[in-house]
Amino acid sequence: MSEGRIGSILVCDDDAAIRTVIAQALRRAGHRVDTVASLAQLRGEIARGLPDVLVTDVILPDGNGLDVVTSLTRDFPGLPVIVLSAQNTLTTAVRATEAGAFDYLPKPFDLAALADAVQGALARSAARPADLGPAEEGGGLLIGRSPAMQEVYRIIARVVATDLTVLVSGESGTGKELVARAIHELGPRSAAPFVAINMAAIPRELIEAELFGHERGAFTGAAARMAGRFEQAAGGTLFLDEIGDMPMEAQTRLLRVLQSGEFTTVGGARTIRADVRIVAATNKDLTASVAQGAFREDLFYRLNVVPISLPPLRERRQDVGLLARHFLDRAAESGLPRKGIDKGALALLESHDWPGNVRELENLMRRAAALGRDATIDADEIRANLGKGGPPMVGAETDPDLSAAVAARLERLAREMPQAFEDGSLYERIIAEVERPLIEAVLARCGQNQLRAARILGINRNTLRKRLDTLGIDTSRRSVGV
Repeated sequence: MSEGRIGSILVCDDDAAIRTVIAQALRRAGHRVDTVASLAQLRGEIARGLPDVLVTDVILPDGNGLDVVTSLTRDFPGLPVIVLSAQNTLTTAVRATEAGAFDYLPKPFDLAALADAVQGALARSAARPADLGPAEEGGGLLIGRSPAMQEVYRIIARVVATDLTVLVSGESGTGKELVARAIHELGPRSAAPFVAINMAAIPRELIEAELFGHERGAFTGAAARMAGRFEQAAGGTLFLDEIGDMPMEAQTRLLRVLQSGEFTTVGGARTIRADVRIVAATNKDLTASVAQGAFREDLFYRLNVVPISLPPLRERRQDVGLLARHFLDRAAESGLPRKGIDKGALALLESHDWPGNVRELENLMRRAAALGRDATIDADEIRANLGKGGPPMVGAETDPDLSAAVAARLERLAREMPQAFEDGSLYERIIAEVERPLIEAVLARCGQNQLRAARILGINRNTLRKRLDTLGIDTSRRSVGV
């Protein structure tokens, strides 16, 4: 628990167990704690006297806690409010900030984090973000309820109303542009353009012209004046994707623009004001690039005012099901068949490591929606679409009986064929031994329907036929699916 100033805390939550746990934790830290279970009781307590800090849930029996937060922070600017919510979406985080909340903690929350938030509220009760205006209903920009994504939401909620430069880092496919768009759409510049440029996709010699524009005749092929991305994004947000791939000479010019807030076109003399918010993104370690001399240190610090690190999908597996259903809905909206997904398929998705992150999952869901024959996507369909890069065939854990059988087979080989452990053939030998009974068992399960068996195995029917011939498996009982 955090140590520091002692204060009076009012806790509002309709769950008695949560009220009790919070009250006990904060009282152990020395605070005076009162609890209420509804907005009506909350208003009554406030009428009798203001606490030093209010901790409140959002969904209460007699209304939305954020509505009261809005009025309280307007009427009592010195009252810091900490919002708790099980509705762990970006919209909730932003609305809490809009309402003037000092902090937002998603449920389930860590008691130590709550204690730290209370101490911060007591020490800095006057610091709150400005009002942002109405937020977009439903979020729609970023999806995920994992703790890692909740932290991303909290940072976004704190910066949307400002013009602070943001640097988003994360692996390819994690959704860095979605973060940039969320910051733009939820902020005061949302009515102006959102303009994106991928530094890795622009030839080195054209990057400055793309960013700042050029005048007619500025270089060979410049037949007319062209506005650059800074001009196109005037009043809005400029998203500089893959900033780590920006050439050094362009880095120098970008730094000057960030320092002065002005630029000139290539071949031009007139100074133009750079009225944009900058959000940059990279999948590289820019601190390492700075150390290697590949990225300007002063530019890095200009960009890294507010860092946001996006977690890879393998570190937020609890979001996979939510994302999968979202992508199936989007696929249906684009004209593909509407599909459901069963628990077995979801378990298989959650066991996959997702090297391509959210983008890989989206592509998989669209492919399954387009190619699947059934109304519900099952585990067989997921295996077939993941192919060799898919998750383990039995899910996240290995069957103990299978492990024991493999261990027993290895012991027997060690006795009867010790050279298999010396000549590098062990892997191929074991796989070959497993392949035949596997294919025979799947065929039996499918009533010898080879098309169905191929789908379950995740291979095409021609490959299955070749393996049947190679392994000498009896194919005399082929069914109508052949």
